[in-house]
Amino acid sequence: MYSQTKIAIPIFQKKCESVVEVAKDCIDKGADVLEFRIDALENPDINEIKNTIEEINFPMIATNRISNEGGSFKGSEEERFKILYECCDLVDYVDIELQSNDNYINKIHETGVKTIVSYHDFEKTPDLNEITYIVSKEQKLGDIAKVAFMPQDLEDTLTILAVLSHCEDTIAISMGDLGSYTRVMASKFNSPITFAAGTDVTAPGQIDIETMKALLNMNLNIMDD
Repeated sequence: MYSQTKIAIPIFQKKCESVVEVAKDCIDKGADVLEFRIDALENPDINEIKNTIEEINFPMIATNRISNEGGSFKGSEEERFKILYECCDLVDYVDIELQSNDNYINKIHETGVKTIVSYHDFEKTPDLNEITYIVSKEQKLGDIAKVAFMPQDLEDTLTILAVLSHCEDTIAISMGDLGSYTRVMASKFNSPITFAAGTDVTAPGQIDIETMKALLNMNLNIMDD
């Protein structure tokens, strides 16, 4: 029995040459998908970005995260969208935030790329009704909903598991050390993707890829016995 949940490893590097090097390491360590954090690049040039994606030639999420959701992109919103749009025919997924202009989200979705519509809050976890409302909005706009929240207590992490239990095609993460176990449990709810750390840690509570794979295999073996 194999988990259907893919393990994605984010790559957060300042230069495209480093992105290629880190990508090779992440692939060797067993990543199913790479998340190219374009917002980390010092000088994001679209031709260089496209060449990098083609050189790596591996399943990939293109992400160009805005600053108020933990990203580092310093250009205009129009520039941010244009870079993502140019990547659509080269990657498997594009992650774009729910708070982005609906027209931008729709244009990306219309290309046929699998669209992850995401929402992050690094301070708190809303109640279940509010999160499911956010997820439903994301699912109307894209293919996969993604929510990531910071827990204040264990109950907040259980709220995230409830989201995974109730919502299909959803990535739901409880961040920080307290919520790190939800990244492993995501496979129990057939979440399409969970995130682990390779060279770069891009969110609090990410588990390294080796540990993640070991935990997933351990859980699957227990279920098979």
